[in-house]
Amino acid sequence: MDSLETLDGEGPLWQQIRRALAKNIASGRWPPGAKIPKETDLIARYGAARMTVHRAIRSLASEGLVQRKRKFGTVVAVRPPDRPVLEIWDIAGEVARSGGRYSFTVIEREILKSEDPRREVLAVPADTPLLWLVSLHSANDEPLQLEERVINLATAPQAEAEKFDAVPPGTWLLNHLAWTEAEHTISAQEAPRGIAQKLDMLEGSACLVVERRTWNDDAPITFARLWHDGARRRLSGRFQPLKST
Repeated sequence: MDSLETLDGEGPLWQQIRRALAKNIASGRWPPGAKIPKETDLIARYGAARMTVHRAIRSLASEGLVQRKRKFGTVVAVRPPDRPVLEIWDIAGEVARSGGRYSFTVIEREILKSEDPRREVLAVPADTPLLWLVSLHSANDEPLQLEERVINLATAPQAEAEKFDAVPPGTWLLNHLAWTEAEHTISAQEAPRGIAQKLDMLEGSACLVVERRTWNDDAPITFARLWHDGARRRLSGRFQPLKST
């Protein structure tokens, strides 16, 4: 019981318990395969109802951080949680579902000039207005994802006036614009100095990089380059064969 973290006092009790347990997993204090305390012990330690503790553990299980084994208990998962490759996911929703505290900051914003090489990612005419944004997404105050984004203001003109102080750019686009086609490119890259500093990792460390483009019919909407610490993120996909016609 001495190894259990104290609660941080922020948000619903089940989320506080979930974060306390997750912190022991993330720190390595509870290695893969380790058995976590019984629900009865957690109830006594945190003075919580059984349903509250159960909800916290269920959240950890849904994110792949722990596994429930019948007649044995709950253990730390052997591998980190996977993310579907072809899903356009909302990172704010992902953190919220895991019971974490999500935050983001837009650290760069500018209208790109016609000769700016960053325009090339959308392959639009030189007179097309484009908005450049760089956002840092965090979970529990720790950097999770650095997002570099170009938005086509000809397709999403309302984005020019949007401050993105309440909702991150990706979420805002999902809520305001319909897309008909998306493309993902996934690669491993060494972290440049600027990226490494923002993600609190060593320069040259492995990054998992997802590049995403979306269109509405033939009109490009946005391009996003999403940088993640390669040691902490994993993507996977599950597919079914096409049916014969």
